[in-house]
Amino acid sequence: MIHVLKALFEHAPQQSEESKARNLRLAAAALMVETARADFNESSVEMTTLAALLPSVLALESSEVESLVAAAQESVEDATSLYEFTRVINEGWSLDQKVQLISAMWAVAYADGDVDKYEEHLIRNVADLIYVPHSNYIHCKLAAQA
Repeated sequence: MIHVLKALFEHAPQQSEESKARNLRLAAAALMVETARADFNESSVEMTTLAALLPSVLALESSEVESLVAAAQESVEDATSLYEFTRVINEGWSLDQKVQLISAMWAVAYADGDVDKYEEHLIRNVADLIYVPHSNYIHCKLAAQA
């Protein structure tokens, strides 16, 4: 029995590069959608900002944005915690990419002109979970305010 369990973990199936990239894009988009929803008011301004940021943050074609946002919204609905998104980000992104994500989340939060305490709390939690230093977190926040 132990040998069977050991073999299961030793030969875990490898994901293709395309699958990893798709999961990273979905996780990042889901965190941005979660930011738009954090204040319990998913405004059209925030969603428009999110859709405008996705091509540059995730190196997407504009035609892919709508389907990614829809998939991200569905993922957020089914999610039980932030960990399932932040784990994917931690496994696949550099610090610079993570900082860019935090900047995008701040841009979404500031899109409606008012940052709610729940939005700020969410972004702080995500920054901690993806190991973004506090100085970078503050820099992203101040840049988004301007």
